[in-house]
Amino acid sequence: EVNSNNLDVKVTESELETEEKGVEEESTREPESNILDVSSDYPREKHISIQRHLADLEKLADLKGDEKKPCPLCPEEKFKACYSHKLHRHLQNLHWKVSVEFEGYRMCICHLPCRPVKPNLVGDQTFSKMGAHYHCIICSATIMRRTDMIGHINRHVNKGETESRFITVPAPKSSREVLKESATDVQVLPNYSTPQKTDSYFNPKMKLNRQLIFCALAVLAEERKPIECLDAFGATGIMGLQWAKHLRSSVKVTINDCNENSVTMIQENCHLNKMKVKLNTKEEDNDEAMGDGEENTDTIEVTKMDANVIMHLRSFDFIHLDPFGTSVNYLDSAFRNVRNLGIVSLTSTDISSLYAKAQHVALRHYGCNIVRTEYYKELAARIVIAAVTRAAARCNKGIEVLLAVALEHFVLVVVRVLRGPSPADDSAKKIRYLIHCQWCEERIFQKEGNMVEENPYQQLPCDCHGSMPGKTAVVLGPLWSGALFNTGFLRRMLFEAVQYGLDEVQPLLKTLVCEAECTTSKHFSTHSPYDENKQEECGVYIKTPNTSAESFLVHGKRRSDELIRNAAKRQKLENSAEHPAFYYNIHRHSIKGMNMPKLNKFLNYLSEAGYRVSRTHFDPMGVRTNAPLAQFKTILMKYSTPTYTGGQAEGPLHLAEDVQAAEHVQAAADGKADDEFLEDDKSGMTAAMFTKGYPTHCAAD
Repeated sequence: EVNSNNLDVKVTESELETEEKGVEEESTREPESNILDVSSDYPREKHISIQRHLADLEKLADLKGDEKKPCPLCPEEKFKACYSHKLHRHLQNLHWKVSVEFEGYRMCICHLPCRPVKPNLVGDQTFSKMGAHYHCIICSATIMRRTDMIGHINRHVNKGETESRFITVPAPKSSREVLKESATDVQVLPNYSTPQKTDSYFNPKMKLNRQLIFCALAVLAEERKPIECLDAFGATGIMGLQWAKHLRSSVKVTINDCNENSVTMIQENCHLNKMKVKLNTKEEDNDEAMGDGEENTDTIEVTKMDANVIMHLRSFDFIHLDPFGTSVNYLDSAFRNVRNLGIVSLTSTDISSLYAKAQHVALRHYGCNIVRTEYYKELAARIVIAAVTRAAARCNKGIEVLLAVALEHFVLVVVRVLRGPSPADDSAKKIRYLIHCQWCEERIFQKEGNMVEENPYQQLPCDCHGSMPGKTAVVLGPLWSGALFNTGFLRRMLFEAVQYGLDEVQPLLKTLVCEAECTTSKHFSTHSPYDENKQEECGVYIKTPNTSAESFLVHGKRRSDELIRNAAKRQKLENSAEHPAFYYNIHRHSIKGMNMPKLNKFLNYLSEAGYRVSRTHFDPMGVRTNAPLAQFKTILMKYSTPTYTGGQAEGPLHLAEDVQAAEHVQAAADGKADDEFLEDDKSGMTAAMFTKGYPTHCAAD
């Protein structure tokens, strides 16, 4: 609109000037054809200040002839009409030399009244000085300074944006592609996997994320029916369509997006899947029924609002947030009207800040100080949960973490909302700082309380501060220090995944169940987890299909407060031994000159030593255990075999079972491992040194 208005103004001025000078209409139309340079690369009509050559700019002024000519890019108040030689120097020195070049075009500086300027008391001179600007060749924006214009063009280039993104012409239907996922068809644009080049973004790599969220919603749908669920950032609407198509009457789906093209795409995808559409594009009640729904009578409500607005206006039982980047800007609105015992799930894709690649961004968005560690993925999950906890506490709500997953492309957090100031206080107390040793990477959460300790290093199990010079530890956080998983909820999610045939997500859910229980057993029962009459989850009784009306919660009822408190007390006693926080990477703590045992065998060794142990989805070579790092290294050293050199025969080195662990740990920490391992014989005497040819120096990494 701005571009068309500018063109009308300039053509009108040139026509008035030619009429005053008595020039015919044919002569005015000839330079007008040069004003609008239309090319195959840029199909839209460009501003007259954007030209390829200086000669094209001179044609606009019509320098041929002895008459005085005005400047086509300056008003009469700034530059009066002059002869051709003076106008040529003016165009070359004032407009062409300070232009910005991009792909063969020159964006010359323009002094015409295209850009609205606030009136000033000084008058016309100040108006003409402040009115100088450039016209962007891509988006037609007006930029005042040349350096800002160069940065503006560079941002377009970095984002991969072209002029077609800013032309409001719908893409032809023939160029759209139909994709199928989980028995749901969606139409996508050609550049559907690049968010900078399309309005309807669809990422096939996030299929696992969508299946996890679907399983969580299916579990909630078994607790109470029907439930109102919201997909706050619909894009193509694939997630909401899967909810409505598989869960049907158990859910009332609302798909929201603030982009008009995305809303149109969502409506077309609803018709493609034989769904009825209830359109609501305003904040007031303005509903319009669309579609016939030949095969499915379910209705999907499509809204065109800002995500914060719709979450402030309406209440939901299930809310999913999946913005492009961080989701902290939408947490306050999500927890404002979410119902009691509802679920909020959020997907954060700003992994550069969460994974400690852009630490200043993590400090700005989440208020957390982090560094790159071996457990950086779990650290990212705890950062997001801490932000969720603070947002819920501001609304007098607490949370219970049901699921936390951090993979290559995203961090997914699913929490259950508990209404009331008491759950909010209990959740807020679980946000603590973490002390991390930078030498051995041992870590521990700070103790509760506000008292300042004289030596915070005493809280660390390691002795690096005493043996190493300088400051050896850093304080990270604040972070969530509670549990990351709920075993009962994960087992029910696994059951739903089996019921709906979601094969891709089942291995991950089995790993999460083992990680939540901190066990290596992989035996999963096939019977339904809903068979029990009463199921307790995170201190809260929830409704199951076989539960009587007196034994479950109805949100908004005060009569169940005593039941919640009693259940919470019992749950605190049962969860006194929570699953261990964080994990160790077996390769990170390997021993030089030694071959490590297989990971599964090493887990058995830790379990035989009396420690809780499991694998973790955060790291394929990670071990989650409650064993201290010193004991972890001791057992790893005990069952490692030397790396053989020369032509000696290979064979395992058998160490005695009663190896003195303390001496090995001290030798590994100080880097003073001797040329022999101590071994007790039957009489208690020390064995001889190893045979020559074995490695004689095995220090800890």
